[in-house]
Amino acid sequence: MPVNQTLSTYSDWTYGAAVLVYFFAAALYLCEAAFARPAGAKAASLVAAGGTRADGTWAPGRVTRPERSRAERLGRMGLALNVLGVVLQVGSLVLRGFATGRVPWSNMYEYMSLLTLAGVVTWLVLARMFPVRRLGGFVLVPVVVLMFLGGTVLYAEASPVPPPLQSYWLVVHVSVISVSSGMLLVPGVASALYLLKSSGRARFVKLPDADLLDRLAYRSTVFAFPLFTIGIICGAIWAEAAWGRFWGWDPKETVAFVSWVVYAAYLHARATAGWRGRPAAWINSLGFALTVFNLFFINLVTTGLHSYAGVG
Repeated sequence: MPVNQTLSTYSDWTYGAAVLVYFFAAALYLCEAAFARPAGAKAASLVAAGGTRADGTWAPGRVTRPERSRAERLGRMGLALNVLGVVLQVGSLVLRGFATGRVPWSNMYEYMSLLTLAGVVTWLVLARMFPVRRLGGFVLVPVVVLMFLGGTVLYAEASPVPPPLQSYWLVVHVSVISVSSGMLLVPGVASALYLLKSSGRARFVKLPDADLLDRLAYRSTVFAFPLFTIGIICGAIWAEAAWGRFWGWDPKETVAFVSWVVYAAYLHARATAGWRGRPAAWINSLGFALTVFNLFFINLVTTGLHSYAGVG
């Protein structure tokens, strides 16, 4: 199927617009974090003075809520831009898919876009569940960096799917792995911030409570880990169909398996007395570091059976 260059161009423009919108959203989130009150501080309510009614009885004053602070207004603006960025990024992937007539994740540029989209959507869901909106900047900054690298260093022109990837497993395996890896971005950031918060240093007083960060990291990992497991299993099945073996200790397979073991160890440590808190957070941070290492170094530097998944 010939590539529709017009749709491909629109996809690239929409991708660039999403990066720009995420950048401004991250800036607003960081401003909210900078100007917000320390975690745990509560805004005082405004109490209007009471008065005497016409019948001589006393009328107590009404408690009114204070106006939104500047920091909160900036955070809400950042959240609105965050949602707009998601819409633009989804549009970019959809346009890329229609332009090429295939699923839009057959090279590193498209894979990176799907991965970061999964991370941002996960963040929006968790921000709805937990009072952690001010952490949006810490999530979006790595997303902007990854998308910038994806749109420059890793960019690939729209083209038909390469022969090694012409399989229905491309739809299942790559999508599940990229989505789960993107979801693991959020607990990685949460665990890193937990380590900073639990250090007890005054400079991190504005971060949310350590217990909240710990729960945020744990619950997001609980959802992402089964998907990551399914992705590895699907990859092994695809490997058997393509290369005649389920597992060959290819560099990418090896690091993915090590990452899986680390995340399994984190979930076990998180549920084990004596390992909760900082030890478990360090394990989760190691798992996130391995995921990033697998994404860049293994795909782009080493040579293996997954080399075709590189830049082009």
